[in-house]
Amino acid sequence: MGVSYNRLWKQLIDKNMKRIEMQHITGISANILARMGKNQYVSMETVEKICKKMDCTIDEMMEFTD
Repeated sequence: MGVSYNRLWKQLIDKNMKRIEMQHITGISANILARMGKNQYVSMETVEKICKKMDCTIDEMMEFTD
């Protein structure tokens, strides 16, 4: 089982926001952003930060894949 952050990337497109802008708003590191770009797991703390700052829920941000 894997994870996909495509839902988050689509939200950024809808909000006309770049990934680097989201990084600054949420306070996540460049390494975490890179891991997400490769659809790798990140901590729940990171997921929580992003959801709070981007005003979204976990299921609006990511999904599990086979």
